[in-house]
This record gives sequence, C-alpha cells and structure tokens, in this order.
Amino acid sequence: MENHFNKIKDYVLDLGYTITGTNEEDQLLVIEDESSGIKNCVVGCADPILIIEQYLIQIDNGSSEVFQSLLQKNRDIIHGAFVLDESGKKVIFRDTLQIANLDLNELEGSLNSLSLLLSEYSDELIKFSKL
Repeated sequence: MENHFNKIKDYVLDLGYTITGTNEEDQLLVIEDESSGIKNCVVGCADPILIIEQYLIQIDNGSSEVFQSLLQKNRDIIHGAFVLDESGKKVIFRDTLQIANLDLNELEGSLNSLSLLLSEYSDELIKFSKL
C-alpha cells in the first residue's frame, strides 16, 4: 500500500499540483492548483481504489430543481460525479479509480475533469450556494 501512496504522490507532483498536506498513515494527500480551480482536493489511497474528493459548495435550502440540475450535470461530467455528504448539504466532486493499474494519464484525466467542471459550471454552483 505504501508503494501506491508514493506512486500517487509522484504522479501528483509530475502533473504540477502542489501538495498542501499529507497523512501517510491514512494514505491521504491534499492537493491544489488554483489556476484550474482545484483547492483542498483530497486524494486518498484506499486499496484497491484511489478516491479523489473536493468539497464544492454547501446547499442549505436546496430545492428539487437544484438537485435535479446537479444530477443532470453528472451526465456531462467526463470522470467523477457530484455527490452529497452525510448531511445532504455539502456538494462534493468525487471520483474513484482502480489503484493497482493506475497510470499518470488516468489520474490526469480525473483531475482535468474536475477542472473542466469547475470552469464550465461555476456560475451555477455559486448560484446554488446562495439559495
């Protein structure tokens, strides 16, 4: 498992992301690349999968239209999806990848998907967060 963690750490650095935090015991990295909108993105090795999560917004007064819009947008997301936390109020981007055969291109694709989502859908997310 340690091998996977170091491999993922190397990939993240190779892709030009800044590692702002690590927890080797829990196999977690916190990464950012503010130019692509990625900040406090948690990358965790939970063998056999890699989990990528970034908190996006909190929705205190979500309507069915808001949640419907998020679910419809999920269809357009290349990798990953919108998910809700246990409270049902925090919207998070989440993607999971098989870790054993993971390569740099797959990780880059997932992170690029998050970046693209943030650039295309940020106005709607901001609007939803103000409801």
